[in-house]
Amino acid sequence: MQRRSIALAALALTSLPLPTALAQGKPPAKQRPTHRPPSRPAFFYGDHPAAMAFADDLAERRQLDPAWVRAQVAQAQRLEAAIRGVTPPPRGVPKNWAAYRARFIEPTRIAAGQRFWRDNRDALTRAEAEFGVPASLIVGVVGVETLYGRHTGTHKVIDAITTLAFDFPASHPRAAARTAFFRDELEQLLSLCHRNGSDPHSLLGSFAGAMGLPQFMPSSWARYAIDFDADGKVDLFDSPADVIGSVANYFKAFGWQTGMPTHYPVRFDPATLDLNTLLAPDILPSFGVVDFQAKGAVLDGAALQHSGKLALVELENAGAPSSYVAGTENFYVVTRYNWSSYYALAVIELGEAVKASLGFN
Repeated sequence: MQRRSIALAALALTSLPLPTALAQGKPPAKQRPTHRPPSRPAFFYGDHPAAMAFADDLAERRQLDPAWVRAQVAQAQRLEAAIRGVTPPPRGVPKNWAAYRARFIEPTRIAAGQRFWRDNRDALTRAEAEFGVPASLIVGVVGVETLYGRHTGTHKVIDAITTLAFDFPASHPRAAARTAFFRDELEQLLSLCHRNGSDPHSLLGSFAGAMGLPQFMPSSWARYAIDFDADGKVDLFDSPADVIGSVANYFKAFGWQTGMPTHYPVRFDPATLDLNTLLAPDILPSFGVVDFQAKGAVLDGAALQHSGKLALVELENAGAPSSYVAGTENFYVVTRYNWSSYYALAVIELGEAVKASLGFN
């Protein structure tokens, strides 16, 4: 899990142009003083008793070198960007599927997806054959997550995860559960690095600690990442084959069913529509086709032959009428990568757009 080295850019001084007033021999206008908010002093988790107690407990439970674990946690620095990133938006901010979709299904990302598919066609074909996960879905995930490796994150992963493990915002409605989640992620990160002999402070990722082209959290790296290029190591930063195989393995592990569509078009019969009942399970597939239609959700074509359960997935459009699809068990699997129906449909549609642009059947 070696991360490529990161060079520090040198800072260059630039000369300031002569103000116009001075150049014309005029007295300068009175300048309003510039006030910059004082920067918060760095906080290191060596000064956080709960974090250091966690380090001792982790070392004992996992039989890791206690001095090494303590040193890694102690050197982690509070990352304010992580706290801001997980803070929910103010109440009343409307969701907008049309705007969200437009961020991802657009020419730059589709063109990058074409290059990724062409460059890695053999690995994508092999992953689809071995795991039953469509190449288009894998391409969609990598495109939405990091624009095919262009944006893998600039934050130190250990800073992000340690911050959210011990300073997760208490105002969050799921603060306790998310704190527990990030403490588990910190345990996974340190265990992985200790086992591999790598430096956890060298890894860069998202504000939440996700890493590499597929933005795997440490627990996902430990459980689902695979050496798909058979070079003896798992590398989600620089091996597209490992990325492709690992994403396919992730979906398979969460129950992907080969050949099942992710969703179907749906329309409504106003006379029989029971929208509240249809939306009550959210995106969890809960209705058979007959029951689904009895509640006013009308299906056509192949959807009528679907043998599994369906969910009515609502995508709000910021005051405009909502969009709807009938989500299958495979749609639900895609949401296990990121628990959002907006994310899932963007991944699916980006992959399909790239595939169509390449002329693949």
